[in-house]
Amino acid sequence: MNNYASLILGVVAAGVGGELFVRGSVGLAHWARISPGIVGATVAAFATSSPELSVSINAATAGTPQISLGDVLGSNVVNVALILGLALAISGIKSPRGSVSRDFPVALLVPVVTGVLMLDGVISRVDGFLLLGVFLFWLGATVIEARKQRSAAEEVLGEHRIVPAVLSGVAGLVLLFVSGYFIVRGARGVATAYGIDAFIIGATVIAIGTSVPELATTLVSKLRGHDEVGLGTILGSNIFNGLLVVAVAAIICPITIKWHEVAIAVVFGVLAVLVTYPSQNGLIERRRGFVLLGLYAAYLVAIVQNNM
Repeated sequence: MNNYASLILGVVAAGVGGELFVRGSVGLAHWARISPGIVGATVAAFATSSPELSVSINAATAGTPQISLGDVLGSNVVNVALILGLALAISGIKSPRGSVSRDFPVALLVPVVTGVLMLDGVISRVDGFLLLGVFLFWLGATVIEARKQRSAAEEVLGEHRIVPAVLSGVAGLVLLFVSGYFIVRGARGVATAYGIDAFIIGATVIAIGTSVPELATTLVSKLRGHDEVGLGTILGSNIFNGLLVVAVAAIICPITIKWHEVAIAVVFGVLAVLVTYPSQNGLIERRRGFVLLGLYAAYLVAIVQNNM
């Protein structure tokens, strides 16, 4: 299969997978009597972060955990600045109160903590366990919130029967995972054929490729009127990436990295979340989407110039 065919197949799989997964996750939320946003921040976020987790484990066991760190930092910028930016450019998003109080602060904390841990040039195994502890604390708070919501679920569109909902969700997950593989493979081949620098490929092409599941889920959620699923997926995915994925890589093999090599991704990761942070009424206005897209363009320029 040539690179262009791989790209096309990946995009088609992402579109179909995103549709099936959103239907399944909303149906599962209705059946479990919890908000779709919680499902997005946990089940969907874990599923869409599976490509980064796969890259992390393989890179760390091969003794090159720096690849994992680069992929995570790049993917987190892509998730907020590009994917959420595109969703907001369509229309504004009303953030659930739980996301504002629980997910946004942790999503903002992730790049800050990562940057602080890298100041000494290494993310050690101890640092890895620290990140894992923060992740488990956030996950525990999310589970507690889900239990509180079980008595008051809102009516939403989707498959309300548990078996079809689960089947739809699982089929969507499989297609989302497969789409990431084919898009990374195709994009990497096209970029290499044109002689693009390996680091730039990792920070842009591979980061976008592993973020395709988030892209498909977020855009399908927006088009189907379930913004809370897409927003929860983006925030949860960044939390999974920055805490769980990096923790796993560091525990397997400590990550040695020079600060200036990752400073751009860390700074832009913080800026992207700050731009997105909701106002007091929970609204993220449409105009912020265009600011985020501009921020992503600036990120690409900075990455290229830093590696010329």
